[in-house]
Amino acid sequence: MKIRSAELKTVCGYTSTLPESVLPEIAFAGRSNVGKSSLINALMQRKRLARVGETPGKTRTINFYEIDALIKRPAAMPADSGLTEDFSAQAKESGRQAEESVVFQLVDLPGYGYANVSLDEKARWGKMIERYLKADRQLRAVFLLLDIRHEPNANDRQMYDWILGSGYTPVLIATKADKVKKSKINGQLKVIREGLKAPKGSILLPFSAQTGSGREEICAQIGTLL
Repeated sequence: MKIRSAELKTVCGYTSTLPESVLPEIAFAGRSNVGKSSLINALMQRKRLARVGETPGKTRTINFYEIDALIKRPAAMPADSGLTEDFSAQAKESGRQAEESVVFQLVDLPGYGYANVSLDEKARWGKMIERYLKADRQLRAVFLLLDIRHEPNANDRQMYDWILGSGYTPVLIATKADKVKKSKINGQLKVIREGLKAPKGSILLPFSAQTGSGREEICAQIGTLL
């Protein structure tokens, strides 16, 4: 995925009306300090698209970013190629690809689980997220971020269940992969999967904002959803 432009379009607070859903949307959720803003900046190849704070709980609104990207698709075969059945799969196998322009919205949901806020504010953040997930929108998928170093906590499990209950199967991203030894990554991914009781076949991708490891895999996953 090649990013042509990326800009913040809409910011929604507790009492804001969600913007009309016109473009396909990819949402990102995760607890405070999980590295959500850093992931968004890395994916979009922008240093300051999403604000990265020195303290957790920086994202307290729902932020809508409009993204114009080029996505590689299997290219159509010429009419005289002799490929008459399932040409898309055969084109992919043959390595033929074409770039397609796609405009979509990347939706940054408020970080949850931040300890240094009141219970009332935590409840408002939760209602904002729940309102978004249950709205009639062109939401293609929710990417749920978890810190690869830790077992999912109660807030993570609640968010996972919320996403499932809203009719979506979360794409799981294990952030901060550079903080653990490579030999331990698979073991930590297993801890996350088991902690959420996620099915064995569910998508779980390690990622590091520091090294960029995992960016291409996440971009490819987004491409399949648009």
